Amino acid sequence: MLKTNAFDASAGDALSAEKRDMIERRRRLLGPAYQLFYKDPLHLVRGEGVWVFDAEGNRYLDVYNNVPSVGHCHPHVLDALTRQAGELNTHTRYLHDNVLDFAEKLIDTMPDALSQVMFTCTGSEANDLALRITEDYTGGTGVIVTDYSYHGMTKSIAALSASMGPYVKLAGDARAVPAPVHDPANPAAVGQRFAADVRAAIADMQRHGIKPAALLIDTFFTSDGGFFDPPGFLQEAVEAIREAGGLYIADEVQPGYGRSGEHMWGFQRHGLVPDLVTLGKPMGNGHPMAATVVKPHILERFGNESSYFNTFGGNTVSAAVGLAVLEVIEQENLLPSIQQAGRVIVDGIGALAPRFPAIGSVRGVGLYASVEFVTPNGEPDPEMALAVVNGLRDEGILIGASGPHSNILKIRPPLVFKAEHSQMLVEGIERVLSRL
Repeated sequence: MLKTNAFDASAGDALSAEKRDMIERRRRLLGPAYQLFYKDPLHLVRGEGVWVFDAEGNRYLDVYNNVPSVGHCHPHVLDALTRQAGELNTHTRYLHDNVLDFAEKLIDTMPDALSQVMFTCTGSEANDLALRITEDYTGGTGVIVTDYSYHGMTKSIAALSASMGPYVKLAGDARAVPAPVHDPANPAAVGQRFAADVRAAIADMQRHGIKPAALLIDTFFTSDGGFFDPPGFLQEAVEAIREAGGLYIADEVQPGYGRSGEHMWGFQRHGLVPDLVTLGKPMGNGHPMAATVVKPHILERFGNESSYFNTFGGNTVSAAVGLAVLEVIEQENLLPSIQQAGRVIVDGIGALAPRFPAIGSVRGVGLYASVEFVTPNGEPDPEMALAVVNGLRDEGILIGASGPHSNILKIRPPLVFKAEHSQMLVEGIERVLSRL
């Protein structure tokens, strides 16, 4: 797996003795699979809204973490969690109003056809469950994903996450297709090209005797580098998988919960109604909860024949937390401010591009934006992206990188980000690029 912005232990001599000891303890206890960010790893101890604080008391603007969707330690969410944890925490085999109230409010945000929800603890589990339901309904096993996709960590879903790298093999019945190509000069071609690639993958499955089951895509293509335009470009590809007898699974772990500022869900940008929708930890503001939302006729046989149970999925505390997050989005009317803050980011960084030729494409919708860094001959420049990521850390701004070449800034802050925070980011990037 490509380890974007990973800490390099060989550079550890420059760190304090206390931090070196903590890193060594972590390596000894957790093993080699875990990753640390930054050349100088952060020791965070507290969060509040769009800010996190390290052990020395330094404050950092969080432009990376979509999981605390309504901000770190939101008081309304914390109150709901602690109040319910002090009363009862149990599973869904007992009746409880919280579970039903949350399910109802969540479903009410979806198109009418998506009217049943099954709760899990992680987005990986939600995608795994969606895959099981899909294979049961279609009788197929062929799944189409993009060629730098990320959908989770269970065995079946890691095998559909092409960004895991060559060591984690793509499932034998799966096919990876190129992500959409950002093409403002010819927007109609974006959907046509993507649909043609999906049709080619379907044809290849059929040549090998594989029945198509699903097109599984993150509707913002976040791991691939973030692709959003033109609105509606996904429609032709979804038609193609349905014509082949497969279903459309919308992975909304990162695009969902109003991140576009236009709609509650990323798939709505394309005027689509998925067959299944998967959600992850942003629905709990970081509390371990996730869900699969599905059209009832697709779920009917699977539910009746195999049943479903998840001890902690949809428990009473999680339901209280999930309900509180939806209430915050609604009561604080976040979508308009998400749009405003997102425009400041894209317009502000776009305005820097003439001064800094290393900035390539700048694109975004709401509070998800992508900034490509390129060499003078237009090739991806991961070294520049990494230098900017670490330079912003020194400016007190936390950000990540994505894409197959790790040359694309991944901007996805908590949804409570405001225009003034966006301006801090733009000014921070300007200072870093001026130094570089």
